[in-house]
Amino acid sequence: MVRDNQTWLAHLGGTGPDQQAALSDLREVLLRGLRRALSHRAGGGEEFLEDVIQDSLVRILERLPQFEGRSRFLTWSMSVATRVAMSELRRRRWKDVSLETLVDGPDPATERAVNHHPGPDMQWERQAILDTMHAVIRNDLTPKQRTALLAELRGMPQDEIARQLGSSRNALYKLTHDARKGLKRGLEEAGFTAEDIRAVFTG
Repeated sequence: MVRDNQTWLAHLGGTGPDQQAALSDLREVLLRGLRRALSHRAGGGEEFLEDVIQDSLVRILERLPQFEGRSRFLTWSMSVATRVAMSELRRRRWKDVSLETLVDGPDPATERAVNHHPGPDMQWERQAILDTMHAVIRNDLTPKQRTALLAELRGMPQDEIARQLGSSRNALYKLTHDARKGLKRGLEEAGFTAEDIRAVFTG
């Protein structure tokens, strides 16, 4: 059955046979789209796709009131499913990585530096900033702030950090917010401004 946006909303938001038929058709559309989108990614097998489709359908139904009609309903639904898939792939990638491994890993600030060919003066200033950052993280932050901030800097998703810390997402947000404030304060006390940091890492 060909449905326009309003028909999709009416059928999915209703009950009975129309809703079941719409869910079945939407499931097939999302499954075909995700198979194409994830064909080149490891871990995107049929079992994974089935899990993602189930989660996606639940989220789509929950968010029907948020659909504003600026695009085709199927395009909007596919974007929801793609975000669910990407989030789940990231979660699976990080689920067996411990926070201790990340905390003891290489310096994340060096890995993320953008300017790869600075002059001698800028090299010196960059190293001074990095040394100060390391000292602030090591000495001025609480162990929990240090762990959360380093994990975040190294790319671990917040949901996974919260899970491993036994914390809620809101509590983790406050923890890392306070850690970043402490890091900023430590750099400022050492005489480095935000402009200095941007200049040596992106200039």
